[in-house]
Amino acid sequence: MRKILATAATLGLATLGAIVPATGAQAATPCENAYNALASGRFAAYNATNCGTLLGSTEGQDQDWGNSTGVFSGRDTNQATSLINKGTSGMRVQLFNGTGDDWAGGNTCLAAGEKISNLDNQYFSTGIEVNNQISSHRWIWSGCGAGLTPDS
Repeated sequence: MRKILATAATLGLATLGAIVPATGAQAATPCENAYNALASGRFAAYNATNCGTLLGSTEGQDQDWGNSTGVFSGRDTNQATSLINKGTSGMRVQLFNGTGDDWAGGNTCLAAGEKISNLDNQYFSTGIEVNNQISSHRWIWSGCGAGLTPDS
């Protein structure tokens, strides 16, 4: 009788496993969700880790996030904590901790298709930490050195 009950229980669990399969998939992160929601060809910056509190999203460049022109303006300068580059054709976003159309000063890049949920321990070419220090950006095809380390 015990063998019959054990067999029935085993078959019941096996049937349940076939109906409700175990999955190794994990829930998407907030930055993955933001990446999926962002239109193709755009760069977005967020004033919080995990792509929370959108500062702005654009297809263009902005030479001064602190002035009154462009998508990034006013208090946006030195506020970015997470980033997404959903650019097309391999375009990189070059980020600067300075302003102006000479594109000088410390810089780093985010390659197409990359996202970073937390800019802590990411650095400009001058050694200054990127978190809360971005003041301008532009799109480029190549160059920019090592760049940022994206989320995996």
